[in-house]
Amino acid sequence: MSPAATSILLAVIVALVKGILIIIVLATGFAYMTLAERKISARIQLRLGPNRVGPFGLLQPAADAVKLFLKEKAAPEGRDHFLYTLAPALAAAAALFAFSTIPIDQTICIGGSHGAGPLSASCPGGYPLHWDLAHFNVGLLFILAISSLGVYAIFLGGWASNSKYSLLGALRSSAQLISYEMAVSFALIGPILLAGSLNLETVVNQQHGLWFVFLQPLGFLLYFTGALAETNRLPFDLPEAEAELVAGYHTEYAGMRFGLFFMAEYINMITVCSIATVMFLGGWMAPLWFLPNWLGPVWFGAKVAILIFVMMWVRWTFPRLRYDRLMQFGWKVLLPLGLINLLITSVFVAVR
Repeated sequence: MSPAATSILLAVIVALVKGILIIIVLATGFAYMTLAERKISARIQLRLGPNRVGPFGLLQPAADAVKLFLKEKAAPEGRDHFLYTLAPALAAAAALFAFSTIPIDQTICIGGSHGAGPLSASCPGGYPLHWDLAHFNVGLLFILAISSLGVYAIFLGGWASNSKYSLLGALRSSAQLISYEMAVSFALIGPILLAGSLNLETVVNQQHGLWFVFLQPLGFLLYFTGALAETNRLPFDLPEAEAELVAGYHTEYAGMRFGLFFMAEYINMITVCSIATVMFLGGWMAPLWFLPNWLGPVWFGAKVAILIFVMMWVRWTFPRLRYDRLMQFGWKVLLPLGLINLLITSVFVAVR
């Protein structure tokens, strides 16, 4: 086999292995995030939480999965059959694909003149092993483009269900997510200007010695607030406000179709927290200078876990906003602050 064919075959095998690992890790993470959220909410409300299935309730996610698989797949009579089935699959696929370009560690060179170690500029004669499934120079744009497909999934699910409550939830979602995408995008431009690149690995490498959260505290706060709204988390879960819309866009879904919407929400939480880690918190870099950097995936996972805990903490602490105030907050508070932060960052970069 020629060297070119060998290289292509190796790239395909590595991509398949990484894709399978990403799906397994994200699916497992989703399952145990549901358990963690129930435990955290129980702690906040002075309850015990799940503790019957397995030791300390650790098998509760498996029991929930079995329950979802065995539930009756009830569906409304007048639904659009194709779009009704497509919507949850599109939501889950967009959530999984959005994570595919997030690097959890620095690229290493296997073989070649560099031997095995961090990749600086090239990998002559060797194979560069990226820790993300798809390595793009514009990885952030890819994530924003793919994650926007989740809006279509939610809207299609609400519209195809032939239910007024689902449709109202879908309309709310479209307005909310489009509005808060603006604030999230402006908040992310600051780190991009400081790093001078849309390549996520380059953004992390530019934070060596000083994380961007210290240079962009307002940008980080704006991003995290917008991310809560983008993932439909309280106090921004207006598309599925149970008291008004009977769970909103997924009211008419049951079984694993509902489970796919549920999974997409939690995987999106992992994705937005991973983006925050890459753009503001130094990615895989150790939090303290005397800690080893070769534990990159461990530091990355710890930072993401802390941010996810904060998202859950916020959900069980603050009440839901009224819809008109939600939209005013996005357009009249977050967006102007994002523009101000962008202006200040641009002046700083130009002067520097």
